[in-house]
Amino acid sequence: MRRRRNVKILATLGPASRDAATIRRLFEAGADVFRINMSHTDHAALSHYVSTIREIENELDRPIGILADLQGPKLRIGAMAGGGVDLETGSVVRIDLDPAPGNAQHLYLPHKEIFAVLKPGGQLLIDDGRLRLRVESVNGESATARVEFGGRLTDRKGVNVPDVVLPIAALSTKDRADLDRALELGVDWIALSFVQRPEDVAEARKIVAGRAGILSKIEKPAALDRLAEITELSDALMVARGDLGVELPIEQVPGRQKQITRAGRAAGKPVVVATQMLESMITSPLPTRAEVSDVATAVFDGADAVMLSAESASGKYPVEAVEMMDRIARSIEGDSHYRTMIEAQRPEPEATTPDAITAASRQVAQTIRAAAIVCWTGSGSTGIRASRERPGVPIIALTPVVRTGRRLALAWGLHCVVTEDAQSFEDMSERACQIAYREGFAAPGQRIVVTAGVPLGTPGATNLLRVAFVGRKPPPYAG
Repeated sequence: MRRRRNVKILATLGPASRDAATIRRLFEAGADVFRINMSHTDHAALSHYVSTIREIENELDRPIGILADLQGPKLRIGAMAGGGVDLETGSVVRIDLDPAPGNAQHLYLPHKEIFAVLKPGGQLLIDDGRLRLRVESVNGESATARVEFGGRLTDRKGVNVPDVVLPIAALSTKDRADLDRALELGVDWIALSFVQRPEDVAEARKIVAGRAGILSKIEKPAALDRLAEITELSDALMVARGDLGVELPIEQVPGRQKQITRAGRAAGKPVVVATQMLESMITSPLPTRAEVSDVATAVFDGADAVMLSAESASGKYPVEAVEMMDRIARSIEGDSHYRTMIEAQRPEPEATTPDAITAASRQVAQTIRAAAIVCWTGSGSTGIRASRERPGVPIIALTPVVRTGRRLALAWGLHCVVTEDAQSFEDMSERACQIAYREGFAAPGQRIVVTAGVPLGTPGATNLLRVAFVGRKPPPYAG
């Protein structure tokens, strides 16, 4: 099950990919991590997905990551008279807490928190920005707004307020229940929606308490204003381009994608690029050329992972979408310009021994043309450091902790193998050679670069680099 690419693929599960046979086919086609969207998944379905993935993992003997994506607070307009009305461009509408059905002059917005922060001149975006209102006046419980872009408005459409930080917690009551269940089932990553400030991430971290990685979805302009602080508190980031494209001028999204990707790499935090990457494959067996270029851009930028949403969850061609994503990624990583662009974006190592050793392992591996870098990692920090370097040779992450292997499935370039911890310095090198040979990365007579921490098993204490030769006939290893 060796991947022939470094960027990872997240595939969202749903009605089109619910059964075990399809999930297995998605993994074999190239999915490294499975996303479960809690906006459309109850706890029974969540349990089904997790147990099915773990069974496939056991059969194929390869760590598979699972990400539970929390819904986050949903801001919605109330019911509309007759199910829907037409808002005319240029008209004025009153927005308030009156639960009467909405009409062309009045809209019910059951979120008092919004009125507390709205200001004249601010925007209200409805139905993913298809309707745009500009606030003219506001008090604590109502506002008047002019319709800048009108159209048909039906019941319960979503509302975005891009110009303010809303006094709403990132975790709703539903999110807390979903989070508790996901952690009970042992998911590897929690995707946190509606992140506006570092405090939102800190709150989730207290609840998760290290039982899963926290992936912060950057989907609101307020989060971009405090990106450095949010990145520091997160274990990974997601470029949630759908909501960003609603709340930001859409032409700014590509630049923001690069900003987030580089911020994550500089901090050694995996970055996922998401939303509408192969959107046309929901109904078509082939993507558009523009979509192929979109995926290619994320790969050239050095993103850790690219994500499929409805393409694999509810589309007609879920397996084909993963196969296409895999083909695009492999093609771009083989392009003559790819290494030049990846090297140009490499951040300077931090002034720590583990970072110095990891940077040196990349340089040594490239100088001696090693077959692979093999890093021993218990907590996962050594694996993440190796991934951050984006070396030009494969990286094998050896860990005695299955949860670490699953979590590292999200990180660029890491081929994770769960094995017993090394018992001695010689065992460390010998086992690294055996596994590199067994997994198809190194042939007899080739060299590998091994990194580890001494004393063995000390978390985050990478302080050793060794060049090892793969023997003529490495003995089989079944651990």
